[in-house]
Amino acid sequence: MDNIIVSDLTKKFVKKGKRKLLRREKEDILAVDHISVKVKKGELFGLLGPNGAGKTTLVKCLATLLIPDEGTATIDGHDIITDPISVRKILGITTGGERTLYWKLSARDNLKYFASLYGLSSKDAEERIDYLLDIMDLKEKQHQRLEKYSTGMRQKVSIARAILHDPKILLLDEPTLGLDPSFSMFLRSFIKNDLNKKEGKTILLTTHYMDEADQLCDRIAFVDRGKLIVVDTSKNLKRNVSKNEALEIKCIGNIDKLENFNAHIKNKKNYTKIRILHENTEDIMDDVLKDVKERAKILSVNVTRPTLEDVFVHLTGSKLEDEHE
Repeated sequence: MDNIIVSDLTKKFVKKGKRKLLRREKEDILAVDHISVKVKKGELFGLLGPNGAGKTTLVKCLATLLIPDEGTATIDGHDIITDPISVRKILGITTGGERTLYWKLSARDNLKYFASLYGLSSKDAEERIDYLLDIMDLKEKQHQRLEKYSTGMRQKVSIARAILHDPKILLLDEPTLGLDPSFSMFLRSFIKNDLNKKEGKTILLTTHYMDEADQLCDRIAFVDRGKLIVVDTSKNLKRNVSKNEALEIKCIGNIDKLENFNAHIKNKKNYTKIRILHENTEDIMDDVLKDVKERAKILSVNVTRPTLEDVFVHLTGSKLEDEHE
């Protein structure tokens, strides 16, 4: 059984500075481009793509926060356009970067307010809020206004609000964004082991962190420039790359390209990372290192297996940002 069915869903936005009455069709930004996909009941399904790929817009359409221009979707059998109230009752949602909480209220008062909207009794609300504040490590500052919270702390409250009413389906948009590494690790485990496996919740999770998608998701959809590129398991997606190995070099120096090799290069603030996929990296190692040494100082050299990011670059030509960099 499918809990989420997306059918030819499309969402457009008008470019800033263009008057609606004067715009031409080509001036529209196609944020979600005729996406069709299904998420099974009890599945932890990932949308993986770079910032600006259309992931958040798709989530907002599914949550009835935006009305699609074409197509539709059903959430547990309820249509997002014709029956939005029923959809909202069974959904929990986090949307990254949005002020969906009341910053002049404390964490506890925010959760008490939303508990009343969800129809929780006073007793159930207090028990649930105590539990969530505890697991989110917010009890010490539960009475402090959110305007004094860090971005990560506000994200914790947002996640607590999303699961406050124990919804059967969750839409988690970049849930670990802004969180410190140790709590991110805990939250991933909580999402996978508690919410998904133990409680059987259907979860649609968006991320641009390849490791997060790899660790958590039963299946992954690649999204780029509003389009759905491919849907499969992480294992099967990696099989899309015909190369067996990846040569990874970190160096100090600004390298834009390697003339004789098809390299994926990231120029970061403090270093440059070069990845080259190949059947046997030993065959190219000496030539690559010689080329790099002429222009940069090599910090490290590793041979790894292809990653989801390698697959994404192979299929789309776009880059993903690695959370560990």
